Amino acid sequence: MKHSPARRQALIAMSLAVAAPLFAIAADAGPAPRLSRHGPAPDFVGIDTWLNSPPLSIAALRGQVVLVDFWTYGCINCVHVLPHLVEWHAKYKDRGLTVVGVHTPEFAFERDTSNVKQALQRHGIRYPIAQDNKFATWNAYRNRYWPTAYLIDRSGELVFQHAGEGAYAETERTIELLLG
Repeated sequence: MKHSPARRQALIAMSLAVAAPLFAIAADAGPAPRLSRHGPAPDFVGIDTWLNSPPLSIAALRGQVVLVDFWTYGCINCVHVLPHLVEWHAKYKDRGLTVVGVHTPEFAFERDTSNVKQALQRHGIRYPIAQDNKFATWNAYRNRYWPTAYLIDRSGELVFQHAGEGAYAETERTIELLLG
């Protein structure tokens, strides 16, 4: 069926008016969080020093949603992720989220605790930091990249992982989903 140009334009405008709210909802929502069960989360092992916290364990954090972030202060990609972690810690700590940074050094100078403490001050990090100079926790998680974030549900199961920068909206939606 042929429509006049004016009629075609009116039909397109009407279709867009009906569909626009649906596209807005879909754009706001983004992709659904991708939860996949990977079994029990490994514990924090071989930690040299705990900063901003007494020593923690996955068992003691049961009942919390835990975000474990492998990072090192000399990695620019890690530094780009830090503002999001600081924000999520502030925003969700009272709702049951515990952020734990696992500082695993890439270079020898990053092993020095005083340098790590300076980085915590510089970036406003108040959440617990495990200094993993021997890569023991890194290896327990079979981690390969800086930065990598892991989310652990309230039962202690590893359910989400993202390596590198980005996926901030998806990670936050997953945090909210896990917090209920």
